[in-house]
Amino acid sequence: SQAQAQDDIVFALVLGMLAIYMILASLFNSLVHPLTIMTSAPLSFVGGFFALKLANQSFDVMGAMGLLVLMGLVMKNGILLVDYTNQLRESGLSRDDAILRAGPVRMRPVLMTSAALVLGLLPMALSRAAGAEFRAPMAVIVIGGLATSTALTLVVVPVFYTLVDGSTAWLRSALARGVARLRRRRAEPARTTP
Repeated sequence: SQAQAQDDIVFALVLGMLAIYMILASLFNSLVHPLTIMTSAPLSFVGGFFALKLANQSFDVMGAMGLLVLMGLVMKNGILLVDYTNQLRESGLSRDDAILRAGPVRMRPVLMTSAALVLGLLPMALSRAAGAEFRAPMAVIVIGGLATSTALTLVVVPVFYTLVDGSTAWLRSALARGVARLRRRRAEPARTTP
């Protein structure tokens, strides 16, 4: 039934997000950077649903499958950006300098792959052949999601990267200060005892 199919798609989306997070966490050796990359997924969903509304298409099982496809495609852009930023930081650049250099360098491959996918899916979205209306929602969602996420990823991911990295650095220093205070308190009674 339709309800069962939608439940299965929601389950697949959640499972897909979890699997992507685990793979990215092992790839970047970090629990935080995968969250930075995954911010591009909600941005793409907004664009996908907006494109469906513009095209006057209904959200069905094929549209839900399009969301699954879209989720993987748009995170690729975030991976390109964050991975190159991390490489630049390892080579000695500061966080802000690395972000400012990574954006322009990675913009061309991001735009080229997104444009190739959008142009490749246009025939499926615009086709009037028999049965084409069944596949059209998937193409429309992917096209709309790619268009918006490509533009927003190049702005939102670097901003989110900066915020998350700054918060993580502050948290680490706060924990280090707390541990240092605890050690001092434990050492003080030992000094005062005869």
